[in-house]
Amino acid sequence: MGTRLSDSEQYAHLWGTPELAGIFEERARLQSWLDILTALAAAQARLGIVPAEAAAQIATHARAEQLDLDLIADETRRTSHSMLGLISAFQQVLPEDAREHVYVGATVQDITDTWFALVMRDVGAVMWRDLRAIEDTLLATAVEHRDTLMAGRTHAQPGSPITFGFKVASWADEVRRHLQRLSEGRSRWLVGQLGGAVGTLGFFAPRGVELRTEFCAELGLCDPSVSWLTSRDRIAEFGGLMAMVCGTLARIGNEVYELQRPEIGELREPTTAGTVGSITMPHKRNPEGSEHLDTLARLARANAQVLTEGMVVGHERDGRGWKAEWVALPEVCLLTGVALELARRLLSGLVVDVETMRTNLSRHGDQLASEQILAGLTRKLGKHAAQRLMHDVLAPGTRDVHEVYDALVADGVATEQDREAWTTWEVGDAGRMVDEVVARARHSRSVESDAWT
Repeated sequence: MGTRLSDSEQYAHLWGTPELAGIFEERARLQSWLDILTALAAAQARLGIVPAEAAAQIATHARAEQLDLDLIADETRRTSHSMLGLISAFQQVLPEDAREHVYVGATVQDITDTWFALVMRDVGAVMWRDLRAIEDTLLATAVEHRDTLMAGRTHAQPGSPITFGFKVASWADEVRRHLQRLSEGRSRWLVGQLGGAVGTLGFFAPRGVELRTEFCAELGLCDPSVSWLTSRDRIAEFGGLMAMVCGTLARIGNEVYELQRPEIGELREPTTAGTVGSITMPHKRNPEGSEHLDTLARLARANAQVLTEGMVVGHERDGRGWKAEWVALPEVCLLTGVALELARRLLSGLVVDVETMRTNLSRHGDQLASEQILAGLTRKLGKHAAQRLMHDVLAPGTRDVHEVYDALVADGVATEQDREAWTTWEVGDAGRMVDEVVARARHSRSVESDAWT
């Protein structure tokens, strides 16, 4: 039974997914550690460090379901050592002649850091899959709404016209950059750790580097070239990327959150018949999913910061930053997993109200053409003279854009033909930029693997 609200049966779905919880659940973690011990014994057997028969026995009996969890917990508390409880429980299920050949020359950090590499591999695969699915949806939406007019907004105020496809293309392009970061970072993150006491592999001299290469290959990981016991940048970078992914999803969520407001009403997140918006105000349809993406991003950033703090550690081993990762890394992974799942669901069912977008644009009318008026006047008067004139004529909150035209025509600065030209809504190169984003993403998709391999 979890002691935190985020672990409860009632609320756990808000803070993680069963898929990612399956990576960090206790027996799953112990199984990963046993797999690492098995790989170590196999590599050592090939180099004659432990008997081949012992390595085979270790592989046969490395099953987490056979371990006594109570014994592991008791021994961990008794010895104040992070790994001896597991080793003691594992030795109990091994034949006697194999017991002395478990965990030979290794340290806790060799096991847990290598596990982190495996975690990053598995979590990275989930991120890759879900980000590509999100990108698929965004690209299709951008194409569908390439020319759907809506009001652009800056500082939460109506600005010049844009298209909804242009807005969505910016989301898709940001997701594409995260996919690039995942692809580029894989070789940096997925490296094993086998350093021994202070990282020099002294226990295994003179064959330590050879053993580490065999060990990493056994697990499908890269060899790090040098021990990284206090080089925590890999973990920090991976955590930072997850926080950035959550930030992108929160940006999208915030846009849906704002544009779902009834006074705007341009977007609506999907809902079901059973969803209750408010117990006390039944008319409400709260944007719960969009809102939660922001909540998840805040927590992801906080935990990623803990991982960044872990980069500042001392000498050749320092438990302060490293052990904080044991809490923060699983947390940010779980938060990112549920954010990706939520975003996939939200975007695949997003309701786009094209008519309301057009109505809102019309409601603000020619006011949104002020940029075009400025551009037209610039061609006549020069940029800064046009800016001063616009400022003088269109004092904030005192005159609408039609009065601007009247004043400009009366002063002989503009003509009636200018009025007609300048009141046509113009979205610049929005459509061309949508096309560019879509074409670039589709090219990348054509040359990259579907899986994060």
